[in-house]
Formats: sequence, C-alpha cells, structure tokens
Amino acid sequence: MAVVDVLNASGEKVSETDLPDEIFSIPVKKSVLHDVVKMQLASRRRGTAAVKGRSDVRGSTKKLYRQKGTGNARAGSIKSPLRRGGGVIFGPTKRSFAYKVPKKVRALALKMALSSKFANREISIIDQFGIETVKTKEFVSVKNTLGLKNILIVISEQDNNLMLSSRNVADVKVIMTEGLNVFDILKYENLLLLESSIEALRGRFAS
Repeated sequence: MAVVDVLNASGEKVSETDLPDEIFSIPVKKSVLHDVVKMQLASRRRGTAAVKGRSDVRGSTKKLYRQKGTGNARAGSIKSPLRRGGGVIFGPTKRSFAYKVPKKVRALALKMALSSKFANREISIIDQFGIETVKTKEFVSVKNTLGLKNILIVISEQDNNLMLSSRNVADVKVIMTEGLNVFDILKYENLLLLESSIEALRGRFAS
C-alpha cells in the first residue's frame, strides 16, 4: 500500500494514511476509460429534438377537393408532408441515447481513473475542512492555503456547509463517494479526498 500525507485545513501534515493498491495502483487502459466516459456522456444527452409528423399536425381531415376532374394530383389531407404547414417526413423524434457497459467494466474504469490521478501525483488528502458556517470566503482561504486549483472534492458524508460554501467557486466540485464517477475524476485537474472517504471507497468496491 502507498503511504500518503494527510493535511489539515492549514496545509500542515498531521498524519499519514494508506491508499489500497487494488484501487489506486492498477494498470491504466485508456480504451476502458474512453468507453465509460463515452457511455456517461451519451446518457446525459437529453434527446428531446422532435418534429410533428402528419398525425401530429393540427388540421382538418376533410378531402381538399374531388378526386377526379380538376387536373390536379390526388389530395386527401391538408396535413400531407407535401404541403406547407404539413407534417415532416422522417424528422427527429424524442429518444434516449443512454446505454450501459458491464458493471465490472465501470468499476474497473473508476479504479483506473483513481490510479491515474495517484500516478500523476494529483491526489491530496485532508482530514477535515472545519467549515462551521456557510462562508465562501472561508472555503477559498482553505483552497488557497492548500495551493490547489480545479479540484474535485470527495466526501463520505453530507456536508451542507462545505457544499454551499464551494458552489459559487468556478473550478471546484464537491461529490459524495457513492456519486464518484470517471468523467468527473478526469475532468478536474486535482482530486482532494477527505480522509474518511478512503474507507468509504473501500466499502463501495467491496460491495
């Protein structure tokens, strides 16, 4: 197991902790990360683009004119796609772009993403933030003290003071361990783990 320093809100080392090799020290395959990120982005697509077909267009169903004797082509409905204001032929309809990759592949990709951060020395551990009130200025002070930017903060328990204090900071996101995902890990430059979240990650992968 790798031993890393645990810092406090003042940026001082207060202890050390172990990062399990089965989560933070496995070989990284870009193809696996790519497949899972692609799945996540596809699932986020809204798929709401849609047009009206001839059955959706509002209009009379009366035959426009008699079948024969006018010299015109036969016409049975004002809602025909051939007429102005009629339905659209083969237009987009509401759909879901979501699909799934196997659960084991998703878990493996998450471990690989964490391992890549550790290999690039982009993981930091903090014992606690100690933010007792909702105060963005106080959060930014801790962030600047740690010398980090573009951070994904991982917590194991709900911390409203931390979440509300950081929500207006552009390059920061706070996420629970059960919501941790490959896309967010790779999107942010630095990963900041609360010490308690390491044990929560063990439990997540053990289940």
